[in-house]
Amino acid sequence: MQSALYFGEVMHKRLRPFVHRFVYRVFSLWVDLDELPALDRRLRLFSHNRFNLFSFCDRDHGARDGSALRPWIEAQLARAGRDIDGGPVRMLCFPRVLGYVFDPLTIWFCHRPDGALDSILYEVRNTFGDKHGYLIPLGRPVPAGETIRQACDKGFYVSPFIGPAAHYRFKLAEPGDRLSVAILEDVPEGPQLVATQTGRRADLSDATLLRAFFGRPLLTLKVIGGIHWEALRLWLKGARFHRRTPPPAAPVTVLPPQPTPAAPQLAAE
Repeated sequence: MQSALYFGEVMHKRLRPFVHRFVYRVFSLWVDLDELPALDRRLRLFSHNRFNLFSFCDRDHGARDGSALRPWIEAQLARAGRDIDGGPVRMLCFPRVLGYVFDPLTIWFCHRPDGALDSILYEVRNTFGDKHGYLIPLGRPVPAGETIRQACDKGFYVSPFIGPAAHYRFKLAEPGDRLSVAILEDVPEGPQLVATQTGRRADLSDATLLRAFFGRPLLTLKVIGGIHWEALRLWLKGARFHRRTPPPAAPVTVLPPQPTPAAPQLAAE
């Protein structure tokens, strides 16, 4: 079974016009869409589309209307001229905890039938209830564990303290024994923000879910609380406020296939 939990940390470091850094302990759900029915049957503390200590709900993703996620992602891939022919689709996200979740970033890994990674969807949310995705096909199939480097222009309002003229650079690998995701956000003046998520894999079991709940209690409430706390700290430091702009008309921005060029500098130290 591919589905698992990852225990680790999220780090954000703002680089201009002043330094602001924070680190939070988190855990994330790594879920294969085709395994959800079996997980729902096998685990007592995890449910699919039902309330439980932990749950994964289709309405939190994709069209957000509760419809099945595979047809939705396959429709987005078709817009990009991609057909994964029923290959695995796996997602890195926060689960619902006691019925609540706020997930700033969900990453969809879309594979061909032979298991090679074909495309990645970065599904971004803000605290105003808006969501937008950036779908970036790979220029070539990527084996498991290979570092992936992609980039796109920002087209969606996320933080009131970062302007709309920004550019994302992604450096990540499909999760294996370890999780490693890094995002650098550039603005016209230069690098603005570095965000990373790292972790170690743990089998998805009721015992592991209990360890996650008591080791990082009420995680999803802490995520939304932490976002507002760090926003207050930025405001007190004098960060410039940018007015909210409406989300793009299309729910997903489809980009051309991208190769994996030389590694961007994402160092946070």
